[in-house]
Amino acid sequence: MTEGRADRDETVAEFGKLVNLTPKQLQDWLGREESRAAGQHRDGGESTGHASGRRIVELLRTSKSDLSDDDVAHMRKVSGYIKRHLAQRPSGDVTDTTWRHSLMNWGHDPLKDG
Repeated sequence: MTEGRADRDETVAEFGKLVNLTPKQLQDWLGREESRAAGQHRDGGESTGHASGRRIVELLRTSKSDLSDDDVAHMRKVSGYIKRHLAQRPSGDVTDTTWRHSLMNWGHDPLKDG
């Protein structure tokens, strides 16, 4: 196994651990107003996280063997975002916070952690 293959496999595995919403759960979430309101919006349009969420749904439905290098690069970006955002967890109940909604756009519901 080459080092590149090992890195790819590690990225896919980490993505699989961090993205804890199913494709259907994420797709349903992306249809909600709370999802569309969260995150940084480009020129008043769709937020970066919302657009990423749509791509994550596709990635979750793609066979590991069919993932392109660009797909794996996006998986790496998603994992990095989730880890950075989790480190910024606010105190108190996060159930109905923009912080949680933003994470959910990226496929991770922090309330599913333990």
